Amino acid sequence: MPKLIVTADIHGSYSSWLTIKALLNSNDKLVIAGDLFDTKYGNFSNTDFQPESIKKELKKINHDVYYVYGNCDVPSFFPGYQVKTAFNVFNWQIFLHHGHRPYKDFQGSDIIIQGHTHYYSLLKKDGRIFMNPGSITYPKSGMATYGVIDNTSTDIIELETGNRLISIELPLGKSDFFAIL
Repeated sequence: MPKLIVTADIHGSYSSWLTIKALLNSNDKLVIAGDLFDTKYGNFSNTDFQPESIKKELKKINHDVYYVYGNCDVPSFFPGYQVKTAFNVFNWQIFLHHGHRPYKDFQGSDIIIQGHTHYYSLLKKDGRIFMNPGSITYPKSGMATYGVIDNTSTDIIELETGNRLISIELPLGKSDFFAIL
C-alpha cells in the first residue's frame, strides 16, 4: 500500500537524508516540512552537513516530493518551491508548511503538516488532523521520529524501534482526539 513518508528539520544532515530515503518503498511519496538543507545557518565544518549532496539526490529521486522552505532554508539554493503548499493524496486535502509563520487559512484542508519545533505531535481537532513529524536529526523529545500517512491512518513512528507512538485512524470522524509530546 502506498504511503506518505513525512519528515522535517533534517538541517543538511546527509546521514538523516539517507535514513529517510531508505524508508521509502517504490510507490511511496515524500513530504518534507522545511529545513531540509539549512544553508542559512548550517554547520559547514561538520562532515555530515552535505546540503549539496542532498540537493543532487533530491533532483533524481523517483518519488513524488512535496517540499516547502523552512526558516533555515535559502530559496535560491533550491528554487521552485514555496513556504506553503496544498495537495491532494488518498482523497485528502493536505496543507504543508514549516511552522515558523502562523497560518489560519488552511485552504479547506483535512490534514495540516508542519515542522519547525523538532517535537513530534499528532492532533485531531475540529475534523482536521495536525501533524508535526518531529526530527530525526535534532529531536527535542530525545526520540528520532517521522510521520506516515496512508489511506487508513496517520502515524508518528519512532525511528529506532519502528513503534507507532501516536496513531489516528482515517477517515476523520466528529470526535476530537489530542496527543502531543
